[in-house]
Order: sequence, then structure tokens, then C-alpha cells
Amino acid sequence: MSVTTTPPSTDVSLLADHDVESTYRSVNNVQLHVVAAGDPDAPLVVLLHGHPDFWYGWRDQIIPLVEAGFRVLVPDQRGCNLSDAPDGIDAYRLSKLSADVCELIHSEGRDSAHVVGHDFGGFVAWNVALRHPSIVDRLGILNVPHPTVYRETLTSSPQQIARSWYVWFYQLPKLPEWMLRRNGMDNMVSSLEITSNAGTFDEETIERYRAAWRHTGVHPRINWYRGFRRSDSPPRTTVPQPTLICWGKKDIALLPSMAKKSVDYCENGQLRMFPDASHWVHHERENVTEALLRHLSHSSPS
Repeated sequence: MSVTTTPPSTDVSLLADHDVESTYRSVNNVQLHVVAAGDPDAPLVVLLHGHPDFWYGWRDQIIPLVEAGFRVLVPDQRGCNLSDAPDGIDAYRLSKLSADVCELIHSEGRDSAHVVGHDFGGFVAWNVALRHPSIVDRLGILNVPHPTVYRETLTSSPQQIARSWYVWFYQLPKLPEWMLRRNGMDNMVSSLEITSNAGTFDEETIERYRAAWRHTGVHPRINWYRGFRRSDSPPRTTVPQPTLICWGKKDIALLPSMAKKSVDYCENGQLRMFPDASHWVHHERENVTEALLRHLSHSSPS
């Protein structure tokens, strides 16, 4: 596991003006750094980041959720920022990542929670809902398709195959690690800038991301994608929980047609498209936070 003697300042001190705390939870044989906020007895929401993100990617949603009456947990998923980074590709299979979320919810003394995921965190959220349906009250998904839709699209759409080039690249040995580490992780920075609208990530924010990446290194991040390729399909395909999918239509990596197809795999699904937003839709559109608040509060969408 990756260890440093002096942890970087990428804990909850980044939100020092708010009533939030960094905690550590031992779940599923790993220790996760988890940002926690809100009344411990309030309805629970778990926010799951993707790649190359860490908990800080949800900074614009944490306080609005707390103010709306929720308890919020935002983990650094395994291999990221201040959480443990176990060795081996199999440690990053979706079944392991999903089990982390289940045990995190149980660490709060809860049987279930609302679960919201973006990017790779969205794949984890889909998997929790499909593998452990009793754990998820309501599901929120940002810019990642239902796993069946993604798998089927990759076998039928040359356009999506081309857009998913990085998934295949990350399967190569050693070369991806070298590419992402070089020049102070400039390629990781580029992955933020290329996939977002201009101005989404300012220089101060980018430096915070660099600090998080340096702590655990890039190898665990790449193992997310290697573990993804080794993961078994969930035991069911239809999501029983009320589900909201928010999708930035200018996502350069994922076809927007997959968002519409994903709703068909939800018994009670809603889709909100944001035509001028990128893959980082929750950073770029306040309406995403508002839509999540309505969905998680059991209100009807506008």
C-alpha cells in the first residue's frame, strides 16, 4: 500500500469555512478517508467520485445537501488521495468497490442510503444498486451509462469504441504509468482540461488535484480501469430504485445516446440533459445540484 510520511493538505481543510470533517473508516479490509457533514441522524447521501477525481470534486454539492437536511459522506475511493491503495488489479474490481460503499453505509449505523456517482463513481453507483438493491434508497448518476448499455454500445458503435480509446490504453503494462507520471503529471491535468469546458478548473484547483495524485501515485488509478475490464456483470440489469440521470451532452468520451438508453433499464428513471455542459456537468451547472436535491427529497422534477 502507498504510504507517505507527511500527508498532503487534501483533506477537509480545503473546505475550512464549513462545518465538515475528515474521518477514516475501516471497511472491506481498507481504510478510506471520508469527508462527513450534516446531522448524523439525517437521511444519508453517499457521493462517489470518478477518475481522476477525489472527494473534492463534490465540494459544490456537500453544503447544499446538508442545508437541505441530509447527512453526507464523500469517500476518497480506494487508491485515491488519502485512502488506502491496495496492490493488485483484482483489488479494483467493481464488486470490491461496491462492497466498500455498502460497508461505508453500515459504518454509519445505516441499512441503506441515497447513492450518487459521477464518472467511474457512477459505474460503482450503478453496481451497488444492481448488486445490493436493498442498500440504495434513491440513485443519482452523472455522465456514465448503465453497465449493460455501455457494454452493448462498445460492441456496436465504432464511434464509442474510438471515444473509449483510453480504456484499452490503460490495459497495457507500464506504459500508462510512465505517461501519466511524466512532467509533473501534466497528462492528468490535460485529462481534466480536455474533458471540461474552458474555465471549469482554475490553476488553484489543478494544484490541489496534483497534490492528491502525488500522494498515492497513478498506478492505483490505472488499476481501476484494469479491474473494470476484469469485473463480472451485476446479477441483474434492471434498477428498481428511483433513478435520476444527469448528462452533459458535450461529453467527449461518452455518446449522449447512452444516457437515453440507460433510462430504459430503470423501473422509475428520469433523464436531465444539459446541452452545453461537459462531462463535468456538476461543476458547470448549478441546476444539477438543484435536480439532485429534488430527486433525493422525493419531490417531482420540474
